[in-house]
Amino acid sequence: MDKIIMELEKVPTTAISDVLKGMQNINPQIKPLKEEYKIAGRAYTVQLPVGDNLMLLRSLKEAQPGDILVVDVKGDTYRAIAGDFVVGMMKSLKLGGLVVDGVIRDLIDIKALDFPVFSKGTTVSSGTKNGPGDTNIPISVGGTPVNPGDVIVGDVDGVVVIPQGKAKEVLVKAKEKMQADDERETKVGQNREAIIDYVNHMLNK
Repeated sequence: MDKIIMELEKVPTTAISDVLKGMQNINPQIKPLKEEYKIAGRAYTVQLPVGDNLMLLRSLKEAQPGDILVVDVKGDTYRAIAGDFVVGMMKSLKLGGLVVDGVIRDLIDIKALDFPVFSKGTTVSSGTKNGPGDTNIPISVGGTPVNPGDVIVGDVDGVVVIPQGKAKEVLVKAKEKMQADDERETKVGQNREAIIDYVNHMLNK
């Protein structure tokens, strides 16, 4: 994991979203299975037909440690793209996480693996393994374009996509925003006069 990604892992998605003007957020229905999950890594993209996960298996041999598997399954919530066995392989391969515009199954066992999965939820139905599909291509996930190598950052609030050429710039601006937010909170705090001044300032902008 390079230094920029390591630093981005410390930044809340809310700050990154604000820097990107809210234009790179994945569908907010896609949430982590556990609130404490935090991911940051390069996107390895997977495109699946609805109800099939063959190309997800191919991605396991192609993706590198630390990569985030980002899966386009057109928002389908009837058939799972993975269960605990496949997610367990992801963990063994030291991948960075799974983000899917769809669902998984075997929820309790996947939570026990403690591997970060972001999905629309769970289902009982398994997928087939017939193909087609593809890997490492531009896709759209949760309404947001994702290209191979883009930086994915996710936490309890959701998932954002940082175009790979903008990662350093976004990191710098997000840190500046976090510092400004801290200074504002310190200045305003619980002081009634400061709160009123701040509200008036915002109303008169």
